[in-house]
Amino acid sequence: MITLASLATAFLERPGLAQSTLRSYQSTLIPLLSEYGRWSVESISRQVLWEYLNRLTDVSYTTHHRHQAVITALFNFAVDMEYLKSNPVAGLTRRKPNRERGEHAKLEAVRYLTPNQLSILYHVIKKDARLSALVRLLHSSGARIAEVLALNLEQIDCKARKFQVVGKGNKQRWCFYSEVAQWSLNNYLKYYRYPTHSALFTAQQPKTFVVSRLSYRMAHKSWTSLIGNATELQGVRLHDLRHTFATERVGLMGIEELRALMGHESIQTTLRYQKVTPQRAEQVAHQAFNSLPSGLSS
Repeated sequence: MITLASLATAFLERPGLAQSTLRSYQSTLIPLLSEYGRWSVESISRQVLWEYLNRLTDVSYTTHHRHQAVITALFNFAVDMEYLKSNPVAGLTRRKPNRERGEHAKLEAVRYLTPNQLSILYHVIKKDARLSALVRLLHSSGARIAEVLALNLEQIDCKARKFQVVGKGNKQRWCFYSEVAQWSLNNYLKYYRYPTHSALFTAQQPKTFVVSRLSYRMAHKSWTSLIGNATELQGVRLHDLRHTFATERVGLMGIEELRALMGHESIQTTLRYQKVTPQRAEQVAHQAFNSLPSGLSS
């Protein structure tokens, strides 16, 4: 049995957290821990967390959303560590803006890579066959990084270029990837993957030579090392490849089809990618000019 305080300590001590993120997590969790820090994680129900969030009436709705997001991440961590079977706060409706307090919903920008950034990205990572295969798989399938890292080699259907993942809510879905991603994957599988482990993406410890599944920490380290010198890629995350996948497909398929590919439980999550369209207006306009016959674009 683990207390909420002990869980939060382990959550905050995870490697790879930026100092700004750590400070934000700490300040957000302090009020929660002051009330429930000594409680066992198992005893904290959805009702308890719902009531706690409802008592946060002295913060703006954006700050309230941050509190809920951090608490959700904390209990996702508890599930990952097998302290809980499910997240008690998962899917809880977020607080809406209060018009009487002058609060208004803001358009949340989806972070995605532009064609120019993608070109630069693929250039800088081509020296790392494993990362190249991972990035192309993420970008062309829309899968989450955790879902791909959890795959075993036998789960990949190279002929049909597809694989099945278990996403949030323990739901299965099929992911499909491009021919270019398959070429990159073939190169990695043939020359760089360690065959002594069942994982699709493997890693070897430099000192002990023990082969294991590639961890997110190691993948992130390779990622930041290679893109660090590219000014155009500053702040770009591995997860942004998933956003890029969705953004590229808005308008090319029905929103329900995109929702199925993304594995979203709520259609509202998928609909937010349509909000990106105004940000891409100039880019799309120029693409249209280039594709129209001469004389029709003026």
